[in-house]
Amino acid sequence: MIASIRIALAAAAFAVLSLCLIPFQYLFIRTGWPAQRRLPVFFHRIVCRLLGLRLHVHGKVARDRPLLLIANHTSWLDIMVLSAVAEVSFIAKAEVRDWPLFGTFAVLQRSVFVERDKRGKTGEQASEIAKRLNEGDVMVLFAEGTTGDGNRVLPFKTSLFGAAQMAVRESHMGSVTVQPVAVAYTHAHGLPLGRYHRPIASWPGDVKLVPHLKGVLKEGAFDVEVRFGPPVSFAEGGDRKALARQMESEVRRLLGEALHGDRSAAA
Repeated sequence: MIASIRIALAAAAFAVLSLCLIPFQYLFIRTGWPAQRRLPVFFHRIVCRLLGLRLHVHGKVARDRPLLLIANHTSWLDIMVLSAVAEVSFIAKAEVRDWPLFGTFAVLQRSVFVERDKRGKTGEQASEIAKRLNEGDVMVLFAEGTTGDGNRVLPFKTSLFGAAQMAVRESHMGSVTVQPVAVAYTHAHGLPLGRYHRPIASWPGDVKLVPHLKGVLKEGAFDVEVRFGPPVSFAEGGDRKALARQMESEVRRLLGEALHGDRSAAA
């Protein structure tokens, strides 16, 4: 009964918040106001509270631009978490645009939608990402290409790392900053999740969204660690495959530290 009331209250608050802020974000995007980057941060910080997410952040987003963040991917919750921490936009698979509700929010987040199965469009899509990077947008790439169970990092896909190469060619800066970041779901109601219970927060592709959303709301309290690793400079002539391997290794290290390390240093 208590869980049902909590779900109803959270849903009602989310609906009111969305109805109030969505028109402003549409206006900001259409007019190009800088607030189009800041409003999603405000929105997602409130949403994280409604969902019961407690964020523990280690490190900071690099100041250098252009900046591409490389992250692991466990759940749709990752979007809320990273958006609450920094002014970011996402590189999302094309079908997300057509998802009920989530597609609308992805558009309002100014996501770049890519068709990963169409190799012929890779260059065009990388060019769009490079354009956004060079305009000062911080783009997040979930380089695994799918969601995992939250216990490990899956092998990174290398194709869209080509956006970093293209951004270098199109930028007057001569290089692009690439920074690893790991998102880890560590506790529920203050108790360690552990390997076998951590998938409660994860959203594998074969699980329907609505039941999973209800399950997350029912839990009501997750501790989430966000760890930013050291940024690297990627210059013209750099090897994107080597960059992908380096980022995969760093994200795996950061995730391991978050799952097994000391939380006391969290900001």
